[in-house]
Amino acid sequence: MELALDTSSNTISIAVSQQGKVVNELTWQTRRNHTIELTSGITYLLGQAGITAGSLEAIFVARGPGSFNGLRVGISTAKGLAFALKIPLLGISTLEADAYPFACTGLPLYPLHAAGRGEIATASYQQIGEEWHSLEAEHLTTLEALCQQIGGKSLVCGDFPPEIEEELRLMSGNQIIIPEAAARLRRAGFLGSLGWENLSSGKQDNPVTLQPLYLRPPHITKPKKSFSPIATKNINE
Repeated sequence: MELALDTSSNTISIAVSQQGKVVNELTWQTRRNHTIELTSGITYLLGQAGITAGSLEAIFVARGPGSFNGLRVGISTAKGLAFALKIPLLGISTLEADAYPFACTGLPLYPLHAAGRGEIATASYQQIGEEWHSLEAEHLTTLEALCQQIGGKSLVCGDFPPEIEEELRLMSGNQIIIPEAAARLRRAGFLGSLGWENLSSGKQDNPVTLQPLYLRPPHITKPKKSFSPIATKNINE
């Protein structure tokens, strides 16, 4: 049995799989309560599957890009479980997990999500024959630049709001296919399937060194230095 965790955004998704095939899956919206809700969700899902954490043989986790706090919670939980249970851990690109459900189309796939400051996070993938290919690594760009880059019939997917979908349709015309929002919902079952394929080919991560993928350094304000008056001695004394 494997456990897949995705906390890249306010959509949390977890799944239990058997050699990449979904056994149980749970997906819901959170209001930034990732820490509490993820732990209780895992407990519930394992109970529904009729197994304990000790039955798990691998952990797959979405490593970003995505929300700073969400990724931190998901990856730290995955690392803790993998370390405690002494089982393989594998981090999967959140954008790759977004694209994977549409591999069967054979089209170039462009998963994206809003990254703030007028930018989007994106990458590109394609299933060619029986092989899954990463065509372009995760990076920041703009909708306009992405539409100019797409040179033929392609599919755009991912977790993005209606206003981005409207802009995409205006800029690209009939050049791209955009699935309905329900079809683009990020599901940990696909993360588990992709994770199993990678694990079967010998890939895994070190729980000590696995880190979230941030395309922009998180905005963390440095604490202000507190002023402590220090008695000084009069040099004329």
